[in-house]
Amino acid sequence: MTLRFYVSRDAGAVAVGADEVALALETLAADRNVAVEIVRTGSRGLYWLEPMIEVATARGRIAFGPVTVEDVASVLEAASSDGSHALRLGITDEIPWLKRQTRLTFARCGVIDPRSVEDYRAHDGYKGLDRALTLGSDGILADVKTSGLRGRGGAGFPTAVKWTTVAQTTADQKYIVCNADEGDSGTFADRMIMEGDPFVVIEGMTIAGVAVGATRGYIYIRSEYPHAVEAMNAAIVAARKAGYLGKSVGGSKYAFDVEVRVGAGAYVCGEETSLLESLEGRRGLVRAKPPLPAHHGLFGKPTVINNVLSFAAIPFILNGGAQAYADFGMGRSRGTMPIQLAGNIKNGGLFEVAFGITLGELIDDVGGGTASGRPVRAVQVGGPLGAYFPRALFDTPFDYEAFAARDGLIGHGGIVVFDDTVDMSKQARFAMEFCAIESCGKCTPCRIGSTRGVETIDKIRAGDKGAANIAVLEDLCHTMKFGSLCALGGFTPYPVMSALKHFPEDFGATPRLQAAE
Repeated sequence: MTLRFYVSRDAGAVAVGADEVALALETLAADRNVAVEIVRTGSRGLYWLEPMIEVATARGRIAFGPVTVEDVASVLEAASSDGSHALRLGITDEIPWLKRQTRLTFARCGVIDPRSVEDYRAHDGYKGLDRALTLGSDGILADVKTSGLRGRGGAGFPTAVKWTTVAQTTADQKYIVCNADEGDSGTFADRMIMEGDPFVVIEGMTIAGVAVGATRGYIYIRSEYPHAVEAMNAAIVAARKAGYLGKSVGGSKYAFDVEVRVGAGAYVCGEETSLLESLEGRRGLVRAKPPLPAHHGLFGKPTVINNVLSFAAIPFILNGGAQAYADFGMGRSRGTMPIQLAGNIKNGGLFEVAFGITLGELIDDVGGGTASGRPVRAVQVGGPLGAYFPRALFDTPFDYEAFAARDGLIGHGGIVVFDDTVDMSKQARFAMEFCAIESCGKCTPCRIGSTRGVETIDKIRAGDKGAANIAVLEDLCHTMKFGSLCALGGFTPYPVMSALKHFPEDFGATPRLQAAE
């Protein structure tokens, strides 16, 4: 009898020893003459339990974690006898943290071999594309509209509107661009899906190509993601070999192919027009809009640009799930959101759930509070440009409009937690400093405003004319918010102003600030 083990090859798991655990398991099994098969999957997203390994049984997969090299011998013995073990987590699908999720986008992540088209197909892969090929453009666009899908990259723009605009624009060439330049602090969902289920991204892009009449796609991945680059390239080769990319997609009349392009490390290239500039071989500078990329995008042609998670949601929707997807969520926020819990949190990882869960539930219940055991003081939602929310706002539903009503952003769904030792004036300063470093420099409010912001916060922290300089800082934020060309300068005021509003005691010559200095 051959024991089948599943060990994550996700970068997060590898960082804490998954490769070494897999090698030790293979070596020990050979020494003991135990027949094993080791399948390297993506991560399930329970990062505090990585490396988490699973063994296939008649009752389902049994999970153990976090496993070290020293634990491999006893885990192998327990797996061979189906016995008890201190690291045994039980049937994987029954783990409460996983069981309470609604996994639509991440249904296969951690389950399948991300390099195998056959494994992908065995878990409903390419069924969405098969149906899309029979529907044609109008049918696909109708399904996407019914689903209510909005861009998961942060802006929340209706996907169907963007696709329809490109579909209705006449051109001899159109493009599909996948924005995988995931640069926000506390976010890792794009990387996880590319490493754990890359075919779902390719399938989503291919469906988009069929819908709008594009024959070429590009996946723009940040250079800091070498594992994702490798995984996507391997999947593209496999999809092409299986006939799902090329001159006749799935044996149809539609042609579509994809290639990976690697960014050079500029945060601003996460902004869609800067990304296009970079793809064209130029420095990543923000373009003024209009014209919109849907009309005049990559190489001047109509272009669909969506985030990784937006494309990854499409196969479920097209596999007869448009209304089912829309049935999840609240208000105009339909479907599920892969939420990433990071920072000072006990249970950090990927949690996919329908829109509507409150911020407090996510932090206290799902996340288990802080890793330090100290009280939560603030959370930042939406990356380094997101607002800081105090506990008083933990009743906020995870919903685009609900966050906007409280001067916040959902962004890419990243949540970073801080305990009561954090100095919020330092966090505000970091936001301005980050903007100053990462600004492309094209517009004055972002380029100059962020630098002056750092200087002004330094004066406030030093107790130099506190009230007057706070007024200057507020004026700077107003200018940046409404005068910047893109979201980098336009959103930097969110963390600064929210810190000022909710944590005023951290600005000026207060006892807390004096103690910190």
